[in-house]
Amino acid sequence: CRLQTRTLLYKKITSLMVKKIFIKTFGCQMNEYDSNRILDSVKKIGFQKTDNYEDANCYLLNTCHIRDKAKEKVYHEIGRVKKIFRSKQKPLVIITGCVAQAENEEMLKREPYIDFVIGPQSYHKINNSILNYIEKQKKINETEFDTDTKFNYLSKINNGSNKVSSFLTIQEGCDKFCYFCVVPYTRGPEYSRPFKQIVDEAKYLVDHGSKEIILLGQNVNAYQNENYRLSNLILEIENIAGIERIRYTTSHPKDMTEDLIEVYKSSKKLMPLVHLPVQSGSNKILKLMNRNHTIEEYLQIFDKLKGINSSIEFSSDFIIGYPGEDEEDFEDTFNLIKKIKFINSYSFIFSPRPGTTAANYELVDKTISKKRLNKVQNLLFENQININKSYEDKILNVLVENLTKDRKHTFGRSQHMTSVIFDGQKEDIGKILPVKIKKTNRSTLFGHIVKKSDKKVA
Repeated sequence: CRLQTRTLLYKKITSLMVKKIFIKTFGCQMNEYDSNRILDSVKKIGFQKTDNYEDANCYLLNTCHIRDKAKEKVYHEIGRVKKIFRSKQKPLVIITGCVAQAENEEMLKREPYIDFVIGPQSYHKINNSILNYIEKQKKINETEFDTDTKFNYLSKINNGSNKVSSFLTIQEGCDKFCYFCVVPYTRGPEYSRPFKQIVDEAKYLVDHGSKEIILLGQNVNAYQNENYRLSNLILEIENIAGIERIRYTTSHPKDMTEDLIEVYKSSKKLMPLVHLPVQSGSNKILKLMNRNHTIEEYLQIFDKLKGINSSIEFSSDFIIGYPGEDEEDFEDTFNLIKKIKFINSYSFIFSPRPGTTAANYELVDKTISKKRLNKVQNLLFENQININKSYEDKILNVLVENLTKDRKHTFGRSQHMTSVIFDGQKEDIGKILPVKIKKTNRSTLFGHIVKKSDKKVA
């Protein structure tokens, strides 16, 4: 009987050799990194990636729990899959990511079409989970926090990213417990990967075509493994032959340490863009958020970095209409944006996340919140337009990432991560080229390649 079972399982596993997986990713860059690593893993049991829903034998949705209605987006997506496969064999349906971690049991009960859920710290179990499901046809819930084992497992599988700009997760989880945030509950406590493990992965990525490495973490500047910090990691990766640019995101003001600030003096490859979420310009609201930093401390960081390099630009995140925010608090936020002139920022109205402290607070009137958000976004967008316009008739160094969809132009990014579209060729992908900017809009610069000798590069 056992032999028959094993034989049947073997036939089912063998049949996976021609199976295709469709992966849809919501949310942050870390989810993009996770989706790529999940794909690297399932290739070991015969799956190939497809970009077409209808070809898929397995549909995987990697979810994000940060924004409002995240859970409902999952059910909406499952509804679409049901319609597509109404007259076809049902695919294996897997939900991963932060919604899977936070809502696992409820999801399995509410939507029978879901076969199993896997949380962010259990991705090393995905292959066994798939094979176990094939054998037993029993729903699976894998949502334990086991970060160390996960990264040890993934470090033994080559990172299949062959992009010019590649994400590399170095840190996960959060110990800050901001009252609005679910990350400590969905990603667990702060964990920093071993230093050598990260450097080895960075070397592999560069050997396979990456020119830029973007170091990722929920609190990336909280990275600390043995005696190594983010500053050490940046300087070590900078020494890798072939690496041209280094970035990191997302940072917390509390962890913007002096050694990290000092790196901006010595590093030649760390890009002059600092994404440093402040959330509010009011000390009262920051305290209600449990952010554990003040606006004065934030401005000290800004002044220090600008003193080191005046070309450094800041981007940020803002929560508008946080419980307790009055008109004076909002004006503090508005004035901070005026002062710093962020090059790019994300702003949205507060929405309570279940299980967080702020979920129990009384909400600000929605009409007031919408009015405030509109005012903030108009100012943020005006800043972006003005900064981009200041680049017109200047020459910027642009890292070429790919061709545009119409394949008539090339797409790249400036040192400040701004999108640039220009008249390059496929052979230019992976190169850093001087591009003269001729026109701009809020999000994109447009230009053409020039010789470096024509003009001083900005």
